[in-house]
Amino acid sequence: MDQSQEETFFESSFVRGAAATLALAAGLAFVVTKKAKLNNGKTVDTIPGSEQSVPGATESCENSLDDESFDDFPGGPLTVLYGSQTGTSEAFSNQIQEQGHEHGFKVRLIDLEDIETDDHVRDIIYSPEYLDPKTNRVKVVFIVSTYGEGEPTDNALNFFNILKSKLGIATDGPCGMDGVADSSFFEKMDYMVFGLGNKQYEHFNLVGKFFDSALEQLSAKRIVELGIGDDDDDLEGDYESWKSDVLWPTLKAKFVDNDSGTEKCIVEASCASKPKLQYSLKYVPVGNISSSTNETNLDLIQNSSKFYFNSANCPITVSRELRSTADGGSTLHMEIDVSKVESRYHTADNLAILPVNSSKVVESVATSLGFDLDAAFVLDAPLSDLDKKFQLPFPSPCTVADYLGKYCDLVSPPRRSEIKILSNYTTDPVERSNLEFMASKEGKEEYDSQIISAYNGIAKIVSELATSINMSLEEFVSMCPRLQPRYYTISSSSSMYPNSVHVTASITAGKQTDGSDYKGVCTGHLSSLAVGDICRVFVRNSSFRLPSDTSKPVIMIGPGTGIAPMRALLQERSYQKLVEKKS
Repeated sequence: MDQSQEETFFESSFVRGAAATLALAAGLAFVVTKKAKLNNGKTVDTIPGSEQSVPGATESCENSLDDESFDDFPGGPLTVLYGSQTGTSEAFSNQIQEQGHEHGFKVRLIDLEDIETDDHVRDIIYSPEYLDPKTNRVKVVFIVSTYGEGEPTDNALNFFNILKSKLGIATDGPCGMDGVADSSFFEKMDYMVFGLGNKQYEHFNLVGKFFDSALEQLSAKRIVELGIGDDDDDLEGDYESWKSDVLWPTLKAKFVDNDSGTEKCIVEASCASKPKLQYSLKYVPVGNISSSTNETNLDLIQNSSKFYFNSANCPITVSRELRSTADGGSTLHMEIDVSKVESRYHTADNLAILPVNSSKVVESVATSLGFDLDAAFVLDAPLSDLDKKFQLPFPSPCTVADYLGKYCDLVSPPRRSEIKILSNYTTDPVERSNLEFMASKEGKEEYDSQIISAYNGIAKIVSELATSINMSLEEFVSMCPRLQPRYYTISSSSSMYPNSVHVTASITAGKQTDGSDYKGVCTGHLSSLAVGDICRVFVRNSSFRLPSDTSKPVIMIGPGTGIAPMRALLQERSYQKLVEKKS
């Protein structure tokens, strides 16, 4: 089936829903301790000399969910599959797993990356122990993000191709797909989809819409209409409303015979206010730390964290200010030597830069929580799940200083759900009440005022807003969001500068409500780098390209730093004319 046939197929097959699905069709054609007390009364993890396990401080119920049979869950089994690029969909999915018990459901979480072939669908999704004993069907919640220009996330690509294959659409998927259309492939599935997207992009929530429509066409039964989250507005609020007002009420009404059956689950789920630890932690001698992260088996790494391992250390060769002192503000032109990067870039590709928190921010968190910056540790599965598959969220072993500096998002405003988790570790009732209110629906204005508008991240919260927070390093690792790469459209031509990437970056800076200076975590990091300093980067491909026919005129509109790709395209056209002698 060629592209025009594929377009026709989608236009005809999706038309039954509404006019919006026609946009979906067009878009799809485009996509392919030991504890020691500090003077302030807080606890600090100490190293007794050799490897030492650090027990979690959280108390949990005697019986873990893994030890319980489905008889203890009146709603039966529930499968949650997520497609996540930066960790948001994964975090949302974790919330469903954490809350499943109190609503009467035995929840398992599956990374869509694990579903690569038809056999994986049969063996994993349709695993006999997760078929509902009452219906012999599997009920599934999909939490999927739309990435880039309407594309599936990296970990959802294979499943996306499975759906296309079963719809009869040609795909370049793995050999494990039989490539045969099968309209009954998901006939034993009951499903619901929540899609994450941003209305600023043309193909808003395209992947969520595709999953929702394709599954229905492949004979799965939709439990409830598609849920939509908009990151341009209030993504977390959209999700929280969907989860509390749609997801759980719908599932309980359909699959739980009566609410009395969930009373035991609710009591058991509330016996511990602190969340279950995601990791166990052991301290190791600093000499055990390897300087290379690129030798780690990628199968042992969480999909949303692989960029930590496959990025490259590249030196800054040029850094200069583009704006006059009278202009106010700062825009940097930087040139980075990428001669050692394995994947070559193409003109108008994106450069991902891994930011680093400032030493001031790192020290403020370590001081507030009593962490030893010179200590080194290694991660493993939580003690209750040592027999399960474990994947690293960041390079381990590492020092506490490197962990806080390179892998923790300490400056960006945290989600309300993360503030809720932090509230569980406060010892001051007033601070706990304030955090709980900001984390609630009713406290959205307070959250916007104290966190979003004030540019307050986790570092500010633990050092100023809620200084009574007392948590172990193990607990902090389990809850703190990961520091994500920032993407910049490359402002140089790969033909003219094959071994050098140019970046045009506007420095984000301002004043916080307390009068202190604020800088964006990545541009603040870039502005601190001098020629010869190292920046950790990788290249991400873009669909933004010049016409292959060089005789075609191009109109370029790029206000502000939007000039970056235009500069690259002008260089490319100049190279084509002067060097390649194209008209």
